[in-house]
Amino acid sequence: MRRKVTVIGAGNVGANTAQKIAAKELADVVLVDVVEGVPQGKGLDMLESAPVEGYDVRITGTNGYDETAGSDIVVITAGFPRKPGMSRDDLLLANYEVVKTATEQAVKQSPDAILILVTNPLDAMCWTALKVSGFPRERVIGMAGVLDTARFRTFIAEELNVSFENVTALVLGGHGDTMVPLVRCTNVSGIPLTELADQAAIDRMVQRTRDGGLEIVKYLKTGSAYYAPAASTVEMVESILKDKKKVLPCAVYLDGEYGIKGLFVGVPVKLGKAGVEKIYEITLEDAEKSALKKSADAVQELVSVLQQKVR
Repeated sequence: MRRKVTVIGAGNVGANTAQKIAAKELADVVLVDVVEGVPQGKGLDMLESAPVEGYDVRITGTNGYDETAGSDIVVITAGFPRKPGMSRDDLLLANYEVVKTATEQAVKQSPDAILILVTNPLDAMCWTALKVSGFPRERVIGMAGVLDTARFRTFIAEELNVSFENVTALVLGGHGDTMVPLVRCTNVSGIPLTELADQAAIDRMVQRTRDGGLEIVKYLKTGSAYYAPAASTVEMVESILKDKKKVLPCAVYLDGEYGIKGLFVGVPVKLGKAGVEKIYEITLEDAEKSALKKSADAVQELVSVLQQKVR
């Protein structure tokens, strides 16, 4: 049986995610959007690229959900993007309604799917999808840490003038200003970052990572990042569909791990065909524990607002 991935939201992130999934021949793709003609047009455009690019998958654009039936993975990118001066948190209530509706419709058609959330504010949207879907926590995953870690690796490679491929890094916590780039677990070909850069340079790289999305928003003025978010999402999709069991930092529902309960927070996990197959609880130093708690508290503030709304 052919595999199927539904991507909800045919904007820049969704369209790029769909195209990358097709280009890697990971699965047939259904692109869903509420705007009439947009998913159909973009889907057809991607399909017409197939003879040139050399991939052989079906790509369907639709405004409904019937075509999504039996999806292995549902990626939710739909929502309002950030604008200059707007934090991820400002998007909370508007995107709650978008994600709630998308989740309800998707799970009716694909009750066995794995959900990957991309819509911001990411951690709160994951909580929304989990509550609406009723899925086990292993099948609701947020794309955050993969992107944040990619940004951290990028800035380290640029600062040190080394290959991106040689940089190993890890970012924990919520997808926002309180994220926790874990310097202690960061190295270049095994050489600790602390031996390659002074504290001022490290602080600069950490702060740029936290501001990574905002930096792009300031440049674009009318939108937010989409190439790197799409690439990060597809890495997760590939690990699940191919059962690669990659260890990636993702937003997952914690039930006591790291002393956090009832929240989606970015931590390292193993991704395979069942979704989240293992949560790695690494030993943190006191300062790291404090930073992670601060990040979790920021997520809790958003979830508390939603809990009031859904009562």
